[in-house]
Parts: sequence; C-alpha cells; structure tokens
Amino acid sequence: MASDEHDERGFFGERPPSPIKREAAQEKPHYLGHRERLRERFSAAGGDNLADYELLELLLFRLIPRSDTKPAAKALLARFGTLAEVLGAPVNLLQEVKGVGPAVALDLKVITAAARRMARGEISGREVLSSWNQVLDYCRAAMAFEEREHFRILFLDKKNVLIADEVQQTGTVDHTPVYPREVIKRALELSATAIILVHNHPSGDPTPSRADIDMTKTIIDIAKPLGISVHDHIIIGKNGFASMKGLLLI
Repeated sequence: MASDEHDERGFFGERPPSPIKREAAQEKPHYLGHRERLRERFSAAGGDNLADYELLELLLFRLIPRSDTKPAAKALLARFGTLAEVLGAPVNLLQEVKGVGPAVALDLKVITAAARRMARGEISGREVLSSWNQVLDYCRAAMAFEEREHFRILFLDKKNVLIADEVQQTGTVDHTPVYPREVIKRALELSATAIILVHNHPSGDPTPSRADIDMTKTIIDIAKPLGISVHDHIIIGKNGFASMKGLLLI
C-alpha cells in the first residue's frame, strides 16, 4: 500500500506542466496595454482631450475589469448618440446593448446620479441669477434625457438663493399635468419669494407649446398678488433649451 501511495505521488509530482497553460500564464490580454495608455493620456491631458468613446471606456474599465471595453463603449454610443445620452439612458435600454449586463447598467446610473449631484452642488447656496449657466447645466443633466415629462420647480429666497429643488409632477412622453395653485401653495410653505419653472420635452425640441405658455401665465397671475416672482420657465430638450423670458413670452 505504501508503495502504491509513493508511486501515485511520484506520478503526479513528475508530470510536466502543460505547455498550453504555461503559455496562457505568460501572455497578457491585449487590452491591458491599451488601458494603461488611455489612463496615461487622461492623467496628462484630462478628459477634454479624449473622445466620448474613450472617456466611456475609462468608466467601463472598473465596471468590466477583465475584458476589452472598447466594443461596449462604441456600441453604447452607436445606440444612444453621445456620452450624456448614454448616462441618461434608462437601465432597461442600457442592458439591451451587447456587453452591458444588469450590474454595469446600474453602475452607470450611479455615475449619472453622482454627476447630477455635483451639478446641483454648483447652484446650492448661491445667488441663482448670477449662476445662470450652472442652473442650465444642472437642469440639462437632470432632465434632458428623461423619457417622460418632468415638471420641476426651483424655489428661491429673497436673495434668489436656492432653498429647494423639487419635481412636482411626472407625466407622459408629451404631457405633464400642472396645477398652478399647488405650485404657489408649495412656494408659500417654503417661504419662497421667487420660483423658476423647469420642464423637459422628451421629443428633444424645447420649443414652448401654447399650453406651456398659457400655464406659465396662469402661475404668474396667481403668484404676483402674493409677492412671489416667476423668474423664468425653462424648457429642456436633448437638442438645447428654451427660456420663455428670453423669448419674451412672459
């Protein structure tokens, strides 16, 4: 019996390693060098000098650690158009892209939420009218790629500092029910002295409709006697934005 055990140990101990396994251990995946070069470019020049697909690749490096991320990045952009649209896409549509599973889709939405929080931080506690570009950036980040209409209100104090940012209503692809008296009621509850109305057009075209204009004028008429100013009504679309005040509609 002892002899058999010795023979068995010797048999397995003396077997030479498989040439195929040894070769596989020595050969590094081709994408590792590409990842390192892309990281070096980002470190040296920042994200502004990278194409959308390269920046998306960098995001996917951590989400898909053991695979070439370039095909997934290009497939996402081919499906949705831009990096902003990729990050704004819903989870179910992201998962329809080859190489993007539930975990990756969810992680992309976490990145989106962080970007929106950062954009909101740019206007929190500041005099909003002097930070108008940041307000527009935040509204675009928060709403431009939503699949349904959202009606948002920015509530301001007497110094025009943001005190609350709320989505009051969510509607369909082309309509959101807005109740002017509820808008003013909420402004009074928050002791707001001014508001900015914001909603999105999922169609992409931010042109105000007749209903948008009429609703805004109704809110202004109710707000004015109560000492509440309506600074603007901004409409956000994938292709830009429209300011009713800038268009002299209010």
